[in-house]
Formats: sequence, structure tokens, C-alpha cells
Amino acid sequence: MSQPEQHAFQAEIQQLLNIVIHSLYTDREVFVRELISNAADACEKRRFLQASGQTPAEEAPLGITLTTDEAAGTLTIGDNGVGMSREELVQNLGTIAHSGTKAFLKALAEQQKPDARLIGQFGVGFYSAFIAAKRVSVISRTHAGGAEGWQWSSEGGNGYTLEPAPDATPGTRIVLELKDDAKTFAEPGHLEQLIKRYSNFVAFPLDLNGKRINTVRAIWSRSKSEVTEEEYTEFYEYLAHDQDAPRYRLHFTADAPIAIQSLLYVPSRSLELPGVMRQESEVHLYCRKVLIDARPKGLLPEWLRFLRGVVDSEDLPLNVSRERMQDSSLMRKLNKALTGRFLKHLEEEAGRDAAAYDAFYAEYHRFLKEGILSDWEHQAILGKLLRYESSSTEPGKKTSLAEYVQRMPGDQTAIYFLQARDRAAAEASPYFEVFRARKLEVLFVEEAVDEFVLDRIREFEGKPITAAEKADLKLEAPATGALSEPDAAALAGWLKTTLGEAVHEVRASTRLVDSPVVAVDSDRQLTGSMRRMLKAMGREEGGLPDAAPDLELNPAHPVVVRLQELRGQDGPLAELVAQQLLDQARLAAGRLEDPRTMLARMNTLLSRVVGAAPETKTGG
Repeated sequence: MSQPEQHAFQAEIQQLLNIVIHSLYTDREVFVRELISNAADACEKRRFLQASGQTPAEEAPLGITLTTDEAAGTLTIGDNGVGMSREELVQNLGTIAHSGTKAFLKALAEQQKPDARLIGQFGVGFYSAFIAAKRVSVISRTHAGGAEGWQWSSEGGNGYTLEPAPDATPGTRIVLELKDDAKTFAEPGHLEQLIKRYSNFVAFPLDLNGKRINTVRAIWSRSKSEVTEEEYTEFYEYLAHDQDAPRYRLHFTADAPIAIQSLLYVPSRSLELPGVMRQESEVHLYCRKVLIDARPKGLLPEWLRFLRGVVDSEDLPLNVSRERMQDSSLMRKLNKALTGRFLKHLEEEAGRDAAAYDAFYAEYHRFLKEGILSDWEHQAILGKLLRYESSSTEPGKKTSLAEYVQRMPGDQTAIYFLQARDRAAAEASPYFEVFRARKLEVLFVEEAVDEFVLDRIREFEGKPITAAEKADLKLEAPATGALSEPDAAALAGWLKTTLGEAVHEVRASTRLVDSPVVAVDSDRQLTGSMRRMLKAMGREEGGLPDAAPDLELNPAHPVVVRLQELRGQDGPLAELVAQQLLDQARLAAGRLEDPRTMLARMNTLLSRVVGAAPETKTGG
């Protein structure tokens, strides 16, 4: 038997091995993915040669096999793909010829990064085997008639050996003699987990010790017309580990600005508990059906973290270790394309089945609102997806901003909304009175964050969005029995003097019908609920401008009319009534934090009414 040929690595190959082993890959396990990907490439080349008639087809189907030997500490990865001749083994594994190693190393030197260039361009994935193996042997034979088999072996040092392998079958077999601290890669259970994580959707059968591993098909790469509902359901259950049917599914492809094949699902329910648990995005990034990142940062905006699915592109400019995107600008383009297409899908679904969309909105509205507050680029279309109850809809039925605008009379110039804990509270609010009297529609929003959301949108279809308590509206006709303008002005001046710094201004109102007074935020920028939310977020009241509210009084209300008379007849009692009216207005506006003083004053006033009043006190 002839002695193996001894060959030295070119200097660049030795340098490359040192980089790969010591600094290129952050996760040791990715060598399994790299070698399987190389095997799949070899099978793909073989399939092309068969289809083009350049080599005869064989009975054995193309596939990849993995065999472990825990006792010996070896892992063997084989394929019946295109195979390599002696010269190709030397060129591909021992020199700089076809792998582009020299250009790769030059790029590293220029950028001083171990992940500076594209793996597909340099083909250095094979050398990742030396991360886990102390010795690597490659036994290969081409499918050409009369071709000889050859074995390439190396311990990753200064060189390699070549020797004939007369028993080699067409294709390639890589035998890894694992390092002592890498023997877990010879454990079938551990290896199966890695295959399913990284290579479960490789286009060729993957067998581990005779067991087929990749049984789930990469349906995202097929035409929608070829995929059955059962396959979509099966894939979702596999992907999301969820037995409930998803609410929505989006399967789409795109060619620009980057080639995309994607399949996105909306689960039936949100798994995120506000303030308790934040969901993690589980849209996986693939390149040619090989997992690149299970949770890629920046693939989708944070507010779409409820989505489940896959995104695949063969055009991704990956870093050399395939562990993340190298070009952040292309990731942004990918993000924009995916986000825009999904939002368009939601808009289409809302128009197609309003009831189904309302059910989706009830579950996921928080995420859409988060998007409006954080993603200016998509605010316009997100605004179209908002839904609220309205004074023109039946209780429980929601409407869109577009539908609101369609119902607006010609002389209405703005979209109005009112924040309250529920519809009943909104309809009883003093801020709603002028709208009810003038038959103007108002959106009822129940969450304080909605005020910030609508304030961020600012306008819709050219119509400004305005909070009801900030709307400058007047009743169409003054009520009978109202105070005269001089009397109303005099009472307002007296109230300002009496209430002091507790109010910013006092004035006669032109919008109250049933309520005697109303508190309005004095800076006209914040509403009461906005102020409460900001305070809950840690901004103290003193840090907010003009904390004291304006007080508007209803000149036609009997209490206000009587107060004008009372202030000249019983000053102390009039002051109690004034204090009580202010606290009632603050309570209605959600600005009264401690009602105890108001309740004590109420008891005093009731005692006066029933004729058992103690001495009048003006405090509070």
C-alpha cells in the first residue's frame, strides 16, 4: 500500500484556520449547519447536472446522511451529491484557488473584523469542522465513469494528506474525530436538536442513524396555490407550538428591493401580559432554507413582536459565519417591505371581514397603538386600522376614522374624541354636552394612551383630531334664564378671587348644558387623562406646565344663577359652594386625588339644606 501524500497548507489557509477556530464563530454548534449546507449544495449541483443531461441519473435519490459513534467519538456527514476529484480536493480544501480565501483574508485585514464579508462568496464554512474536530477526513468520488475515490485528511495544523480511497462511493463523506470537549456532537439526541434547529428545511432528505429528521416541508418556498390548508395548519402548529388556529396568515413573495419568501401568522391570542411579560419576536430568518437567526433583531419593528413565521431570502449578504446580517441598510429595506406588506394585509382583511378584524383588534390593539407612538413611517396606515366606539354607533360597535370622516357634515372641520372609563361615563361627561346638543359625533376612547395615540396622528384625511375638552365649540343658541354677560363676568371674577391659585382662569362657558361647571386644562395642550398618565409614568405634577385648571361656569345653570345671588347674601356659604363646584369639576376631569375634603364639605352643605347646619367654615 502506497504511503499518503504529504501536502502543506498555503499560508493563507493556515491563517484562515486560526481565525475560524478561535474567533469567527460565536456558537460552536454552527459547524453542523455549515457541513449540512455544503452537502445540500453538492446535491443541488448533482441534481442540476442530471437535469441538464451532463451526467446520468441514478436510482438512489439524492440525500444527506449523518452517522454517530459515541464510543469512538466520531460524527460522519455524507451525501451522494456531485463529489470531488483529487484535483478538486486540493483546490477546494488546500489552496486559495476556488474558495476565494485570499480575497477573504484581504477583506479581514482591511476592515479588521472576523466577519467582514460574505460566506457564499468565500466558501469557508467547511473549515468550521475544526472547531469541534481534532481530525477531519474527506472521502470523495465524482460520478464520472471510471473516476477514482480520494481521501483528504488533516488535523488542522500545517498541512494535510491525500491518498486513494478505492472503496469510496460517488459523493462525499466527511468523518470528524471529535475533540474531547466536543463529544456531545456524537450524541444522537443532541445532534437531532441541532439539525431541527438549523437545517430542518434543507431541500434533501436528512437521515440521522437511519432516521429521517426533516419531515416538515418548507412550504413558504412554494406557490400559494400548491399549499393546502392542512399544510398551512400543520406548519403553524410546528412553528408556534399552538393547537389553536391562527387569526390571520400571510404568505407572500417579493423580488424588490430584495428577494423574499415569507410566511407570517397572527396567533389566536396574545401571549404578552402588560407589565408582567413581554413577548419575544419569533419570526425566523432563513437563507436558502437554512436558519440564520431564530430571533433576528431589526427584521420587524418591535410592535410586531406578536407575529410568528419565517422569512427566507437567498440574496441576504450574511457575515462569514452566517450568524447575522452584515448589511444593516438591506435589513432596513427588508423590515420596511415586510411591515408594509403585513399592514396592507390587515387593511384588506378589515375590509373583507369586519367582525373578524374587530376580534383581532380586541386582542392586539395595544401593539398597533405602540406602533403609532414609536414608528412614524407607518403612522398613516396604522391610523386606518384604529377602531373606537362612537356617539353615532350602537353600544359595543366600533368604527374607523375613515367611517367617521364619511359621516361628517360638510361644516364640521375636525374629528373629536373623548376619553372616559366607559361609554356611560363619556355620555355623562360635561365635555360631551355641547356635542350632544349640536348632534356632532364623538369617538369614545377608554384607554388613556389613546389620547397620546390620536394626538400623535394629529390628523386624518386632512381633518385635525381634537380632544373634546380642548374643542373650541359653542352652543348654537343661549339658554333662557341665563345670567347676563356682566353678571357672569362678575361671578367669574369673584370665583377667581375666592378659589385663588386652585384655578388658573375662570370664565363663562358657551358649551355647557346640564353641568354647572367644568374644569379644562389651562395650557390647552394636555387633557386631564394625559396629565394623569404622565404623572403615573413618573412626571410629578409640579413638573407639568400650568397645573391648575381653568374653570368654566354655565351661566344658565340654576346653581350658578343662585350662586351669583348668594355671594351677596351669605358670603361664607357662597365660598363653600364655590369650593364644592371646583372639586366636582376636578372629580369629573379625573384630577381630584383625595375626595375626603370634598365629602366633609358636602356633609356641611347638606346640613345647611336640612336646617341643621353647624357654623359655616370656609376651609378646603
